[in-house]
Amino acid sequence: MCASSSPQDPRPDPKIIDILKEESESKIAHVSLEYFPPRTEQGVKNLHARMERMLANTKCLYTDMTWGAGGSTAELSLDLALHAQKTGHVSNLHLTCTNMEKDGDPVKAVHDALRAAYDGGIRNIVALRGDPPEGEKEWTATEGGFACALDLVRYIRKEFGDEFGVSVAGYPEGHPNRISELTEEEVESMSESEKGRCCTHEGVTYACKDEDYKKEMDYLKEKVDAGADFIITQMFFDAEVFKTFVRDCREWGIECPVVPGLMCINAYPGFKKMTKFCKTRVPPALEAKMDSMKDDPDAVKKFGVEFGAEICRSLLDSGVEILHFYTLNLEKVVYGITDELGITSGLVEKSDEKDAKDMVAVGSAWARVGDVVKSGAGQGTVKEIKADGTAVIEIDGKDVELAKGSYAKVF
Repeated sequence: MCASSSPQDPRPDPKIIDILKEESESKIAHVSLEYFPPRTEQGVKNLHARMERMLANTKCLYTDMTWGAGGSTAELSLDLALHAQKTGHVSNLHLTCTNMEKDGDPVKAVHDALRAAYDGGIRNIVALRGDPPEGEKEWTATEGGFACALDLVRYIRKEFGDEFGVSVAGYPEGHPNRISELTEEEVESMSESEKGRCCTHEGVTYACKDEDYKKEMDYLKEKVDAGADFIITQMFFDAEVFKTFVRDCREWGIECPVVPGLMCINAYPGFKKMTKFCKTRVPPALEAKMDSMKDDPDAVKKFGVEFGAEICRSLLDSGVEILHFYTLNLEKVVYGITDELGITSGLVEKSDEKDAKDMVAVGSAWARVGDVVKSGAGQGTVKEIKADGTAVIEIDGKDVELAKGSYAKVF
């Protein structure tokens, strides 16, 4: 086992699973907050300030920092997670384990990241497989490396024992890779469970079929049995989907906490692109409401608060004790929701998002085919991303090639 400490080491964080167990007796709703590495130095400085404010204002139990596909934000993700640990947050570092080759070794980069996190006092890891690296549409395993998040959970437990708290992702609607486009005949013959998690985007219906959903749940059980302490879910916009997922977890013998991952609705383009990319179920009433406000950004943010509070109340009424917000590095909608829930008071009036333009994710790994991006040549839709990060973008009906770093995703 690789873990060791010395008197000079920073005071380590508590493990989140221990915090969750302690707080389960309090009967008070709590929040956790998730951020991603910004593109610019100014964005990083602004994020430092925002994280400090949001910790003080929400008393969040822990703070997540994401890790880019293939380690594309590895150094900055680790720096931000360590900064969070040093400034009073319980830091929960996301770590992807695939396409992470270093010095010809497909495991070394993962081990070095875990070692650096441990030495910096971080004691919580979100173990993930990771998306395909930039410029690739499909994910493939690296020979001799990790093939999946289960491998990473096992590796952490083998090399570091019980020193880290480990969480894993759960997919209430099925992992996007297991969500299928349905034929008209398949739509007509969907089971009740498939109907409950299906989605429709641009007239096409998708669903994780029952046989694939079973495989997902079997795999989730393996991750928990291998040593994961709790589950954080993929985003959803239908509370019933989450409730069904929790019941299914219990039926599968998964007894650990299941924390709902809540994507804050901040902008219409980002909502449409993210839900389409992830094949997320969007209730018809929500879709109609969003479409009616697509040209009114302020109305969208206001509704984001109203809808977020509504779904959170439903979750809390069902027994949920902690709400995990995907903040998108912004604060107004989060504050609005926590104010509405009575977790906080008067924060939305104090929110400051003048720096929103700096809160863009690092690199084009966040811009994928189908995303709307902006550039000096105008705004358009990504048609292709090449291996070097160059994007082919349709702008005003014409294809334009733009170099990596010269375009930014519209959220």
